[in-house]
Amino acid sequence: MKNPCKILDCTIRDGGLVNNWEFSVEFVRDLYKGLNEAGVDYMEIGYKNSPKLLKGADSGPWRFLDESFLREVIPEKGRTKLSALVDIGRVDENDILPREQSMLDLIRVACYIKDVDKALELVNKFNGMGYETSLNIMALSHVLEHELVEAFAEIAQSPVDIVYIVDSYGSMDYKDVEHLVDKFQKLLPGKQLGVHTHNNMQLAFSNTLAAAKNGVVFLDSSVYGMGRAAGNCPTELLVSHLKNPNYNLRPVLDIIERHMIPMRQRWEWGYIIPYMISGVLNEHPRVAMALRGSEQKDNYVEFYDTLTSPETVAAAK
Repeated sequence: MKNPCKILDCTIRDGGLVNNWEFSVEFVRDLYKGLNEAGVDYMEIGYKNSPKLLKGADSGPWRFLDESFLREVIPEKGRTKLSALVDIGRVDENDILPREQSMLDLIRVACYIKDVDKALELVNKFNGMGYETSLNIMALSHVLEHELVEAFAEIAQSPVDIVYIVDSYGSMDYKDVEHLVDKFQKLLPGKQLGVHTHNNMQLAFSNTLAAAKNGVVFLDSSVYGMGRAAGNCPTELLVSHLKNPNYNLRPVLDIIERHMIPMRQRWEWGYIIPYMISGVLNEHPRVAMALRGSEQKDNYVEFYDTLTSPETVAAAK
């Protein structure tokens, strides 16, 4: 029987956090072609944020997607749908075309728990324009139980299609994932669920499989695991593991061989000890990213001691 899960590859969007979205048009075209041949269901081609509302004009075009540019990049779509992510306060709603005029199929809205109401306003608008929509609640490992319950009451009444479990800090294991999946299913019975994992503790793949086993449909991944800091669940692992006859590993391996290996020599991502430490301590990866950008990048013991010192722990409370 065909596996009901859907793979959403976010190499360009999440991987862009590694290289300031400096992907060539040639690479993005090749990636789309390869993912389409591999049977991957969605490709997240970047952010639909507005340069008017966000610093970063020096970023590559995938951070501020333009519809006319997208049509030049991908003149003909295949089976693989296109998605984009927007952040609260960083998207100009006037930049979003009606679905029938857009290259995009799915718009995902990312927010922290305190901004769920603002996120749902965007969801309502995009859903009304004909898009598939998702709500991605970030940093769930820092969200209190009562905050989730209150937010779910509002989410359940919204038209959002998919609600994501996001392990922003790469600090969860399979028990955490199963607990959250169970809670999401009970409080949001009419919604499809998605999962977005980070690989700080080398658990992104297993946590994604735990979510899929328990009924989560949308599985985020990226080719060769490319993503911020420790990266994400690798697309090639999901394509090879899920029992879907439409999935084909060879085109993904071709992308890795021709593009990702040279990129990995230029830009750093993946399982590295400081990212492991930040995941173990349930810390935002920015602290580890700062270390890796310094001359002390391999001073693991000093980094650990700093994060676990009484002064640091007290300041975080």
